[in-house]
Amino acid sequence: MDKILEKVKEYWKMIVLVVCGLIAGGIFYVLTNGQKPTTNLSVENLSSVSRQSSVSKFSEPNEKSVSKIMVDLKGAVTKPNVYQISSDERLVDLIKEAGGFTDQADQKSINLSAKLKDEEVIYVPKIGENSSTENTDSSANSVTSQVSTTTEKININQADLTELQKLTGVGQKKAQDIIDFRTKNGDFKSLEDLGKVSGFGDKTLEKLKDELCFE
Repeated sequence: MDKILEKVKEYWKMIVLVVCGLIAGGIFYVLTNGQKPTTNLSVENLSSVSRQSSVSKFSEPNEKSVSKIMVDLKGAVTKPNVYQISSDERLVDLIKEAGGFTDQADQKSINLSAKLKDEEVIYVPKIGENSSTENTDSSANSVTSQVSTTTEKININQADLTELQKLTGVGQKKAQDIIDFRTKNGDFKSLEDLGKVSGFGDKTLEKLKDELCFE
């Protein structure tokens, strides 16, 4: 036992250094390895948030940019047609896509900066064209749209079942009622005669007065 104590006294400094080294090494290991996962996880989270933020910032504008509308362009342009364009484009963009104006186009009556709407009909008039056949679209500020004034009327005394169903508010049953009444009572002489058919009240007759003829 005395020999052991003598040995301990002889090497006590070395033992203390070894013990201190082990303690220091353990502390260093815990600090370095214990914090790395947290640091790496934080960086990964920031990277993920950054990517999500980028997608969020740019996805909405991209969706808006691909929104399309259909516009029917007629009149004095090189290529009259129905065009599919972006909703944020103006009339000047549509005219360019159609190849520009013809030599006869009345460009003074057109507002090239006008916004366009889905299903809109744009009519570019010719120089000296009768303005009574044009309808100015107030929302487009002087953009003119042609309105047809020569709609073909249906002869109620000659039209068959299919033709009669082209009339506003007239289905197969009402069309057959017209034919049955005509067969039984003879030709219709006026709009008032049509009012004698079941289902044709004053409101319906008002809608049909510009669609019918009785010759």
